[in-house]
Formats: sequence, structure tokens, C-alpha cells
Amino acid sequence: MITKGDLVTRKSYQHDIIFRVKNCDKPLVKLMGEHIRLEADAPLEDLEKVSGDEYHRRKVEVDEQEAFSYRLFKQDYRLLKEKRDSQAESGYATGKDAKYFQIPPRVLHIDGDPLFLKKCIALYEELGIQVHGQYMHEKEMPEQVMGLIEKVQPEIVVLTGHDAYSKTKGSVRELEAYRHSRFFVEAVRNIRQKYPNFDQMVIFAGACQSHFESLIRAGANFASSPSRVNIHAIDPVYVAARVAYTSFMDHINIWEVIRNTISGEKGLGGVETRGLLRIGIPYSEYSEDPS
Repeated sequence: MITKGDLVTRKSYQHDIIFRVKNCDKPLVKLMGEHIRLEADAPLEDLEKVSGDEYHRRKVEVDEQEAFSYRLFKQDYRLLKEKRDSQAESGYATGKDAKYFQIPPRVLHIDGDPLFLKKCIALYEELGIQVHGQYMHEKEMPEQVMGLIEKVQPEIVVLTGHDAYSKTKGSVRELEAYRHSRFFVEAVRNIRQKYPNFDQMVIFAGACQSHFESLIRAGANFASSPSRVNIHAIDPVYVAARVAYTSFMDHINIWEVIRNTISGEKGLGGVETRGLLRIGIPYSEYSEDPS
């Protein structure tokens, strides 16, 4: 017996991906990827429950991938910090012990999956990034995104959730052949109508198998998925984090952003973009947290 919330795999796909059962309305069961941002439908007879041992084995693999991405990001962060320290010493102050303060950008992360949202928020906080997270169904994003932007006043907006390409609905070039890509595209277009400057408002948009070209044409700085592959749940966080910790004086190396992600260049891409971090002097002792 398979019920809502169960972890399952699909026999017809050789049990390649673990899904959560969202609902069991016949004739098709709606599925959400447990570790990737993919939404799918499958007949009940095609599903098989995942044993505890199998789930643990796969989770260990996912945890290792996440840890590797995290190490890559921390390595890049150290390099960025060393560059800022050097600039502060040579350009902004006279002593080697020069201190500066930094003003990082705010991130608005809108997610179509509440569990992935929770995981992403935890990672933002671990990386020291100021974030406002909002769960929202992908279909609602075009209408509601501007209201949230007015409220939060972010410099980085992440629009993600679940998506999927269905060859039965059309060719890979047709937007209507994708489950949620058109909603991401509409939301991006609505943002760009008010914030046309790509370096004033940085946008990441998309999920698994999303229509990359349409998202970029609509105005996204970064998007998924160039090769229509699945992307990992936390990949959008690393893209936003790289923008957040790169100085506004520097252009972001797109390859360096992508290499921090689990999906890589097949899953993520983008256009030339400036960072959004600003540093200032002098550093004041009154800025320290008294706690």
C-alpha cells in the first residue's frame, strides 16, 4: 500500500530517482523528487517503496555531494575574502591591520517545495547570508512575486521549485511541454519590467529540466537547465551565495559559480553579472554585536 508521504522509485526508470508521494489520486500518482527539483506522474503499479537501507545508502551519496559543493564554496569564499583584505590594505587604509565592514545583499528565495525551502534556508544561514524564504506554488509566482519584492526589497531573487519536460506534450523547444517553466518565465519577465538592470536585481530561475533559453531571454541572470537535466535541491543557493559574496566592482566568473553546484554546466548556466557585495571603511567598534 502506497500513501501520501511515502518514498518510492519508478520501476520503468530502473529506480533511478527517489520521490516523495504528494498524492495518490488515480490513475496517476503525483511525485516530487526527494533530493532533486523534479516533479513527475506515474501509475501506482509502476511504483515501489524504498527500504530504509536503500534510502540511507542513497542519502550518504547525496550528503557527500553536498559536502563537496560546500567545500568548494568555502574555498572560493576564502579567496574572495583574501582579495577584499588585500584591497582594504592597499587602497582603503595605510596599515596591515586595516579593518572594513561589508554590506551583503538580501536574498528573496521563493520555492515551490516547503521541504526544500527549509533545507535551503538552513544553508543560507550557515553561509551567513541574509535571506527571506517564501513557500509558493509555481503557478502563483507570476502574480505574487512583485508584492514580495516590494516588501522584502532584495537584491537577489531566487525562483525555484519543481519542473519537468514531457516529450508527449511537445518538442524540447516548446515552452508548453514543460510543467512549470512558463510560470518561472512569466515571473522573471514581470520582475524585469520594473528592474531592467541585470546588476541591480540578480535573478536565478528554474528547476529540473526547465526551459533554460526562455528563462534567460525573459531576463534571468542564471537559470536551469541547459541540457534539460535534473538539478539538486540546493544548487540555487550556491549561485545566490556566489553573487552575494562577490564585490560589486567585480564580474562573476560564470564557470566558477557553476562548479560549486552539484549539477554543473549541464544543469545551470547564466550571463555576465556583477557581484553585489559592498565593503566600507572605517570599521567601527560600535558595530560589534555586544552579545
